[in-house]
Amino acid sequence: MIYGIGTDLLRVARIHSAFEARGMRFVQRILGERELQIFNRRFERNRERGLLFLATRFAAKEALSKAIGLGMRQPMSWRRAEFVNAPTGKPTVELNEPLKSWCIERGLSFHVSVTDEADMVCAFVVAEVTTV
Repeated sequence: MIYGIGTDLLRVARIHSAFEARGMRFVQRILGERELQIFNRRFERNRERGLLFLATRFAAKEALSKAIGLGMRQPMSWRRAEFVNAPTGKPTVELNEPLKSWCIERGLSFHVSVTDEADMVCAFVVAEVTTV
């Protein structure tokens, strides 16, 4: 059963502006530890590619917060949901406490899709109740 659906469309320029204003403090506020490792590798190789990764994760977290109906209120926060790719390339979400327990209590699992272009990113999350 569908619990909720969330989507977010974001101009990459918004992330560029935030990064220019706050630098790595902004990145560390948004990304969890696993995401931060991926960001650093990409950013070191190609600044734009790193910022595009950051933009897709920002959008995915916004979409997740909408799908679960909390917005950015407790227990949801930027670093409590991390979007990483499975070995197949499929984006997945890994949750950190206390958001993880909150979602387990509700029997939630997630389906995630992210896409990007040079100037826009989009994320779509479906929250599904998998246990009763």
